[in-house]
Amino acid sequence: MRLQMKQLTTEERSLGERIDQAAMLAQTERWSAINSGTRHLAGLARQAGELADAFAALPGELELRKPAPVTAMSADGHEVELEHGRHLVLRVRPEAERRFLLTGHMDTVYAADHPFQHGEWLDADTLNAPGAADMKGGIAVILAALQAFEASDAAGSVGYDVMINSDEETGSLSSSGLIAELARGKFAALTYEPSTLPDGTLAHARGGSGNFSVVVTGRSAHAGRNPQDGRNAVVAAAALAVGLKALQNGDLSVNPAKIEGGSANNVVPDHAVLRFNIRPKSEHAATDFNKHFQNLLRSIEAEHEVGTVVHGGITRPPKPVDARAQKLFDLVCDTSEALGRKIGWKPTGGVCDGNNIAACGVPVVDTMGVRGGSIHSPEEYLIASSLSERATLSAIVLHRLAKGDML
Repeated sequence: MRLQMKQLTTEERSLGERIDQAAMLAQTERWSAINSGTRHLAGLARQAGELADAFAALPGELELRKPAPVTAMSADGHEVELEHGRHLVLRVRPEAERRFLLTGHMDTVYAADHPFQHGEWLDADTLNAPGAADMKGGIAVILAALQAFEASDAAGSVGYDVMINSDEETGSLSSSGLIAELARGKFAALTYEPSTLPDGTLAHARGGSGNFSVVVTGRSAHAGRNPQDGRNAVVAAAALAVGLKALQNGDLSVNPAKIEGGSANNVVPDHAVLRFNIRPKSEHAATDFNKHFQNLLRSIEAEHEVGTVVHGGITRPPKPVDARAQKLFDLVCDTSEALGRKIGWKPTGGVCDGNNIAACGVPVVDTMGVRGGSIHSPEEYLIASSLSERATLSAIVLHRLAKGDML
């Protein structure tokens, strides 16, 4: 049951007065002009350097952490290493008994050769720019909120870690261990993905996500002389794709996305790679899928006389909202309403680092970033006035958490 909205104190109002909208906007525009697509290592290095300089304004120890090793399955069925950029980590007052985690990501979905590289103003309050909403603006919100919070009399009694990773857009594979390390023992977490809707709506419960590659190995033969001696890997992969799609239900979506393999038309193909994504809405759905998937693999192997090797898995666990997490949502929404903007929440099928944080047992609200929309497209936009709006919201939420709200 939600308590009556808590009005802002004089000190809380003063936190908002410390937020510099012009400085936040300048940072967002400058950072959005840096291409930091997940695979653009030079751009990520430049972005990480700029962020390190900016976050050095906060107390604590700052470092750029090396990414953990990550492999992917190539089209020819071999594991290849994927390179990633470094991840920014800032630790402030690690000895404090109550500590928080704030996370964001510096990477975008726009590759170095993507046509969307520059920003333009659509009107006086709407900036169309790559990563402006998702989430260069969100990073500016983290920094401004923490700078304001540090001026609070409550800041010294708590500590926090900040993590800005370089691979969120591709599943945080090289930073998932780091997220788990930093989440351990935290009282609460805030993640700065943009709001679900332009009105500021928060993402509530989230489903999970997993990406898989299945290498299918058959036997080649001449398609005219002795096709019966062949074992068609492409056909087996196609049958597997159909079987996977049949596993879809109300708690699980399955998307067979791509089959690679084959050669000349007169050769029975002995190799194929099937790639697919799943979205389980619950841990039960994820467990149930794994059981049926293994049974399906054995059936395909027996029926088509092929071998299979699986790469990948569920990397974003489903994120339910328990009682403690709901208290954090209530705190955020009540604070926003006290600031004059009433916001709500809705479940979503999207995933983010909030999934990984929640899996560590830490309550998290993961859409504390800016208001905007059309992310992951050349129409991506930021509502510029939401920079200071959301930074003020975060600063006061942190102040209230430090003062003992949500106990």
